Amino acid sequence: MNWKNVLNADPTEWLLEGEPWVRYNTLRVLLEKESHSSEVENTREKLVAHPLIKSLIAEVKEWPSYPLKRHNDAKHPLHKLAVLADFGITANDPEMRNIHEKVLQHQSQDGAFQIDMLIPPHFGGSGNPEKIWMACDAPTSLYALLKMGFKNKHVQTAIEHLTSLIRENGVLCTGENPTFRGPGRKSDPCPYATLLVTKALSQVPEMRKKTVSRGAEMLLWHWEHQEERRPYLFGIGTNFRKLKYPFVWYDILHVADVLSQIDFLKDDERLKEMVDTIVSKQDSDGRFTPESVWMAFKKWDFGQKKAPSAWITFLVARIVKRMYS
Repeated sequence: MNWKNVLNADPTEWLLEGEPWVRYNTLRVLLEKESHSSEVENTREKLVAHPLIKSLIAEVKEWPSYPLKRHNDAKHPLHKLAVLADFGITANDPEMRNIHEKVLQHQSQDGAFQIDMLIPPHFGGSGNPEKIWMACDAPTSLYALLKMGFKNKHVQTAIEHLTSLIRENGVLCTGENPTFRGPGRKSDPCPYATLLVTKALSQVPEMRKKTVSRGAEMLLWHWEHQEERRPYLFGIGTNFRKLKYPFVWYDILHVADVLSQIDFLKDDERLKEMVDTIVSKQDSDGRFTPESVWMAFKKWDFGQKKAPSAWITFLVARIVKRMYS
């Protein structure tokens, strides 16, 4: 099946009229243009020079910035670093080497990248800011570095540590603070932590067959048993199904984007059902409108709910292309 036939209309021409990050990824991923073509190179120059991109980079340069109090804080540099990686910013772009060095300065003895965090006493923390890692934040830093093309012994150590967190049933609620645990059964995997670990390790091709498959199976199991289980209060309901970017939390677009990268899952009926749910939200032009937004990104086309978003449309088209090419 041609992936474009899954959509009501081919959105490619419309995407090429979008912002530089939309055009760049459309050219590279959907149209499979070579990176050294003049069209791609010119678009990439505009991507790097765009004021909104420069603003994100300036914020990430403040790393590690203010203490994180909740993991779905979209304005935190942790998530903005991942957005830059998603758009196509690489290790060779301006300021990224300096940012990379700042991230590496906060690596635990375990190998995980730390951030400043404030955990309340009722969750087992001190109530004061401290540099620690948790399974629901460290993978995001590693994902961004891997996606941007950073490769060194520190990154390899972080990969090895993240791999050690995967159990047969996924990734548990765990971190550097041994007294912390979220609101769930100790033996249960955490869907969000499992998603983030799977996402980061999916950037390492040799990890996809065995290691990543455990996390993927847990996420598909959760979809399959959505009526019965809400591990650590993560449910699969109305909010989960809303199209939303950036990928800050546990939702359908985030999960499908991660799982659709794993080739051997293309024929999995649970993933197909998830993707069908997403595709059913398209308009007559094959475009997709955000159904929920992060106010920290209200200046972006995915930060409003009134009109189709070129970036979210690209993300869905990429998922469909992976599944049906």
